[in-house]
Amino acid sequence: MAAFILTINGREHKVDADPDMPLLWAIRDVVGLTGTKFGCGIAQCGACTVHIDGQPQRSCVLPISAVGEAKVTTIEGLDGTVAEAVKAAWVDIDVPQCGYCQSGQVMSAVGLLSETSNPTDEDIDAAMAGNICRCATYVRIRQAIKNAAGKVQG
Repeated sequence: MAAFILTINGREHKVDADPDMPLLWAIRDVVGLTGTKFGCGIAQCGACTVHIDGQPQRSCVLPISAVGEAKVTTIEGLDGTVAEAVKAAWVDIDVPQCGYCQSGQVMSAVGLLSETSNPTDEDIDAAMAGNICRCATYVRIRQAIKNAAGKVQG
């Protein structure tokens, strides 16, 4: 056991845990933020996606000892113009079906639009690769990303 100070959604949290504990479990079980989901545990499905210093990362395989002083953002702390545009686009066209994967999908979409304001289909495919939706709402996800990009661009 060791003590870690994790900055999650702008707040510091003291976490006493094994250094190998995945960040996902620290977020969900210790800090109590349950928007980030467990899907596969091997970084293949994307349900556990969070932002580490603004970059989408899979939290199920990232040990808390590797986080250091990086700033972690979960779906609960996601804000700003791009985030609001993505969340609104998701609602506008009813992207979620079961909804389980959607926090990871939104986190990846915000990561994409934060770096590429007018993504091509190829950009979207590359950024969203590894975010699995068992309900297969991929067409709506792509359209929501395009709609959000249009809102951000004005």
